[in-house]
Amino acid sequence: MTTAQSRSKSGHPRLGKYWDSLKFALYCMTHPLDGFWDLTHEKRGTMAAANTILILSLVVRILKLRYTSFIVMQVYWEDLNIFLYLASILLPLGLWVIGNWALTTLFDGKGRLGQVYMATCYALTPYPLIQFPLMILSNGFTKDEMQFYSVLSMLSLIYTVILIITAMGQIHEYGVGKNLLFTVATLFAMLVMIFLMMIFFSMISQGVSYFISLAREMLFRM
Repeated sequence: MTTAQSRSKSGHPRLGKYWDSLKFALYCMTHPLDGFWDLTHEKRGTMAAANTILILSLVVRILKLRYTSFIVMQVYWEDLNIFLYLASILLPLGLWVIGNWALTTLFDGKGRLGQVYMATCYALTPYPLIQFPLMILSNGFTKDEMQFYSVLSMLSLIYTVILIITAMGQIHEYGVGKNLLFTVATLFAMLVMIFLMMIFFSMISQGVSYFISLAREMLFRM
């Protein structure tokens, strides 16, 4: 058997598993209780598919800036920082994953850090699937029809939030009440982490400013 043949045979199963796990996101979206249980407990999900869904969400968020009707979204490009714009998704997602995993680990949560991340990314599926066609359709809407756009856009976000909460309950094997309690606790933990990060960066900024002033004073005396 040649090297090329062995590569092709070893590559197809991995590619097939990737596509199956990516398509499984649609099942999770329509059957969240069974879907998110199977995602981790039956190993139906993959990190590659989770990363793909996250990347698609980021791409759609960027495309919305350029291709959404100006009636809905007015973008001032000179004031836009694309990295900060992407951070508006990545930072909350990272804080959610870390905060949820840290809290649930202390209270018999079954999900591991990677599983919390994977399930959260899978729960983002409605965002690109709904927002992308809405973005295109928005250019054909009149001003009076933009309320229809706003309602569907809000529903996609609400649907995504519901899927995230459902996913956490399934992977940690929590009941409804306990899952909602830890959802609120995770949001509070996110606020605490943001506060600590602000203090940390403030201290770093003050420290750097002090050493810069000290260096300038030394240079001036020399």
